[in-house]
Amino acid sequence: MRLLIASSNPSLASLIRRSFERFHYSWVQVDDGIDAFQKIVSSKFDLVFLDFSLPRMNAPEVLRRLHSLDNFKMPPVLVLTLSEPEREQIEHEHFSQTEVFASPIAIREFVAKVQQILNQRIRVACLGGGTGLFTLLSGLKTISGITLSSIVSMSDDGGSTGVLRDMFGILPPGDIRRSLVALSTAPDLLNELMQYRFDKGKELKGHNIGNLLLTALIQMRGSMSNAVKSISEILNIQGEVIPVTESVNTLKAELENGKVIEGEHRINLFEGINPKIRINRLWQEPPVSATPDAIQALYNAHVIILGPGDLFTSVISNLTVAGISDAISSSKAKKIYICNVMTKPGETTDFQVSDHVREVIKYLKKDCLDYVLFSNTRFHKAALSSYASQNQIPVTEKNSKVLKKVTRAKILSADLASESQLVRHDSLKLASEIKKIIQKETKRESKRPH
Repeated sequence: MRLLIASSNPSLASLIRRSFERFHYSWVQVDDGIDAFQKIVSSKFDLVFLDFSLPRMNAPEVLRRLHSLDNFKMPPVLVLTLSEPEREQIEHEHFSQTEVFASPIAIREFVAKVQQILNQRIRVACLGGGTGLFTLLSGLKTISGITLSSIVSMSDDGGSTGVLRDMFGILPPGDIRRSLVALSTAPDLLNELMQYRFDKGKELKGHNIGNLLLTALIQMRGSMSNAVKSISEILNIQGEVIPVTESVNTLKAELENGKVIEGEHRINLFEGINPKIRINRLWQEPPVSATPDAIQALYNAHVIILGPGDLFTSVISNLTVAGISDAISSSKAKKIYICNVMTKPGETTDFQVSDHVREVIKYLKKDCLDYVLFSNTRFHKAALSSYASQNQIPVTEKNSKVLKKVTRAKILSADLASESQLVRHDSLKLASEIKKIIQKETKRESKRPH
């Protein structure tokens, strides 16, 4: 592997080279932008490191000139920035083959990012929350050759999560915890400990150890993002977990009759409300913006997966965060929506697949989906009886023509679920179908002329 470092900072260049000593890469080093541009054009590199503030020609100028060249095949570029405005400037221009890494450098994370780029792994960004996202990640981490980013909803306000959120004024840790455990490669005992919930003790009853640990790390590290990065080291996660926003908010839903429900937990339960009255509008109050890491993960993904999970409170709640829908629409990634197995009272009473897809597209602001995946698993009557008593039925599509009018996406139906105590997605069945899509798209891409 041949790598180029373009930096006028000797300490930074030395740190980069030391970080990769054991890989025995071949290095070329320059200290200004013009030399970097000339080297990139005249030689072949497997990866280029560009310090943002290069003399004579800074990183954005180098990238603009490179992208203006006809028939020039860009190498992968990693831009090193010192501030959010620098990072935003690079990301705003959507340079192909370009990723951003903000200082200060966390060595393990930095090395993992570089290895991911050099090994050309398929980058899969998953967007959701709750048990649906946990199930998806648990299956996807068994697929070789992919790198996972879990972008997690920050609207949960129930249970242990809700108590800690109100007590400390922090972002809810529950869904983050589930994603961390799903991607963890730590010993089983540590993962069991992360999920352990106290069942007695006046102050501790109902609290989860993982939630408490994340709360402590938020206090220590100053933000949810920093807390997640710290605990990711402990759990040695396979991929990355990213909070969709760093702002505490309240999820609100306006129903067709004009009534407004406040809070994810209340929207989820739909208590005391006619379940046949549909949600007309969902939003966050106060309005919140996406984290830069979430935006970058979506722009740089090869595949973006929405769902499975509660349609409004786990999936669409992310799409109401400013910047997320635009990033998904602008990304060149293949977009997959995984429909729920069962309807849910209130949120999706009597919904068919087309209803789910219509709502997702509404909040994406355009039909940019490439695949819609839903389950055709046949269940025993006994497994469905308890659901029927709550007016829950399997999500199907009675008229395929309606679905085809709703979206341009390819519709895939497969055996995706299993039944035990609950009817839900099966993580390995789900992973198998996603793998087929990835392989198909990879094969198609390899046949295209470059």
